[in-house]
Amino acid sequence: MSIEKQKIFSKPPQSYWMASTHQTDYPILKEDIKVDVAIIGGGITGISTAYLLSKDGVKVAVIEADRILQGTTGHTTAKITSQHELIYSKINKQMGREFAEQYADANESALRMIEKIAAENNIECDFVPQSAYVYTQQDEYIDKIKDEAQIADSLGIKASYLEEIPLAFPIKAAVRFDNQAQFHPRKFLLPLAKEITKSGNQIFEQSRVVDIEDSSNYVLITNQGKKVTAQKIIIASHYPCYNKAGLYFTRIYPERSYVVAIKAKESYPGGMYITIEEPKRSIRSQRSDDSELILIGGESHKTGQGEDTIKHYEALIDYAGETFTVEDIPYRWSTQDCMTLDGLPYVGHFTSNTSNMYVATGYGKWGMTNSMASAMILKDLIVDGKSPWQDVYSPSRKTVAASAKNFVVENLNVAEKLIEGKISPSPDDIGVRTGEGKIIKANGQRLGAYRDKQGKLHVVDTTCTHMGCELYWNSAEKSWDCPCHGSRFTYEGDVIEGPAVNPLNTHNDVNTIEKLIKDNF
Repeated sequence: MSIEKQKIFSKPPQSYWMASTHQTDYPILKEDIKVDVAIIGGGITGISTAYLLSKDGVKVAVIEADRILQGTTGHTTAKITSQHELIYSKINKQMGREFAEQYADANESALRMIEKIAAENNIECDFVPQSAYVYTQQDEYIDKIKDEAQIADSLGIKASYLEEIPLAFPIKAAVRFDNQAQFHPRKFLLPLAKEITKSGNQIFEQSRVVDIEDSSNYVLITNQGKKVTAQKIIIASHYPCYNKAGLYFTRIYPERSYVVAIKAKESYPGGMYITIEEPKRSIRSQRSDDSELILIGGESHKTGQGEDTIKHYEALIDYAGETFTVEDIPYRWSTQDCMTLDGLPYVGHFTSNTSNMYVATGYGKWGMTNSMASAMILKDLIVDGKSPWQDVYSPSRKTVAASAKNFVVENLNVAEKLIEGKISPSPDDIGVRTGEGKIIKANGQRLGAYRDKQGKLHVVDTTCTHMGCELYWNSAEKSWDCPCHGSRFTYEGDVIEGPAVNPLNTHNDVNTIEKLIKDNF
């Protein structure tokens, strides 16, 4: 690793969206409450849905496990676009024109809704109109891009086919969507959270829902033992935290991807860009207080299944150096996306038999417009009983069942990782250096050990508390990640990301483990 990269990695990852806004301080739920609608999850979907419902006079409570808007919402690339790679030709071919029209209308409407809400509430959120491009440098994708441009245009999106883009490198083909946008997600959503509480509704932080009881009403139970009774509930926790119905863990798989924010010598030409081929590269700019940042994203892999995760940041840094004259890299961060079997989100009734339980998940890499579209769908279903886009987003749509090949592939991968983790041998060298995490074995037990900068050893049981898969160390984020369903834990065992709701078992007898390590190092 070069000296320049060592300097970058000497600091922990930090999202620009998080660094440029204040941390929230909403209360912990300390008493039992009753509401019309309880929303599990305080990301962009939960906050947007609560805002829209509150406008219709619905009594709402948002229950967030950590702090609102600092999960995937605080670690996005924040493109507000109906352009989702080559989605419209895919939907048109596999599901028909009606579904393609619904998806296009939903995302274009969501884009305009974000703009409208920002204007109505005088929210300064760096909302900037931009064109969105999908491009290729390979001949094999030219015809596919032509098809996407034609179909998107026929659906009412202002789309056009190009053979050049404003960036300073040659391409084979591109499709451009006009009238798209970018923004600062937390600057947009933090004021909405305030509007929710101003209207008499409630937001609770650091209140993880660990169980849901279904009787005449739903009862949510938090890790503090407090209860939220609600006529209807929405599970907007990114990965659904409820496993008793729906089998979502069999039809969602999580992927991690990475962003580096650079300062470059060149002026950015405008626009938002993404490649169609692998490895994906996403590029957009963002105005900061004193300069312009260029956000370069990509390097997707299944959670817990990447190689040394620092290599993904290094690959983006190398690409940035090949594309721009890099002067500084002040920020870098990663995020987690829920992918579905047919590539479309699951939004609506949790199952066909749960009329008062709703879900919103599976946005893939396109969570900004899809989350607002989801909020609009959920509001309409709860208030009016129907939505014009409910069929294409329905978790019970027929195309989900038809994705048998993807179902088999993804779940064989889960089974493989479950078995692999149980039988993998311990490494010969079990020494744990400062800043390092690794798997060790003590008295036949598989353990995760991490040594912090003060030299203290932290030891956890690496069995995921969700469904028993074995965790792997994520060196870039200093976390224990599940390769089966994407749960993530701190090196101290606390849940970072679900679907797990319980922390890892920790081992307090570290002196014995320290002795074992010294004896074998």
